[in-house]
Amino acid sequence: MDARSCAVLALHWQVNVIEPEGFFGPMLAEPVARSGVVARATRFHAAAAEAGATLVFTRFTIPEDEGELVRNTGFMQAVGESQESFRPAAPGAALIEQMADQPNLVVDNQKLSGLAGNDLPARLRDRGIDSLLITGVATNLTVEQTARHATDLGFHVQVVRDCAAAADEQTHEASLANLALTTAGCPTATEALHWLSGGETPA
Repeated sequence: MDARSCAVLALHWQVNVIEPEGFFGPMLAEPVARSGVVARATRFHAAAAEAGATLVFTRFTIPEDEGELVRNTGFMQAVGESQESFRPAAPGAALIEQMADQPNLVVDNQKLSGLAGNDLPARLRDRGIDSLLITGVATNLTVEQTARHATDLGFHVQVVRDCAAAADEQTHEASLANLALTTAGCPTATEALHWLSGGETPA
């Protein structure tokens, strides 16, 4: 596989999701820190870029006019009620420090899927990208939603299993079990980098 036809789609690596002071900090900051996923994903992103992959980061943000936010779930209702924390320029919306200088492209939206409510699918195809390696938090939320969506859009999708995390390990593993059936698989970072370097596609 030519790495130039692949993008790493890095989901919700932002202060609101990862750091203790962020909106989701009480739920996610401790398990994310305990998992070591930030350091692993940061290394993976850098190595994938070195191999020639495009790094695309998504942020969940809410502009003043609420953009395409639809309050049709408890999740969207909660973030809608605290939308000041999700303004594009708010501290919580910023990418975490470890990854701030990594993206080739940053795309904002108001959906759980990183490919919904924006023109990212078309922009990826315009770049000749047909394969996605997904990292992010949380595995059972934006990662799973985006991976399923991307698969339905026709992309070859794999979730990098040790570069994602959830609120607990059981939830993370259950989500990966679902994704193993609904996508092209869930390789480790090592396996994914082997593939990017011209090796056999990981299953």
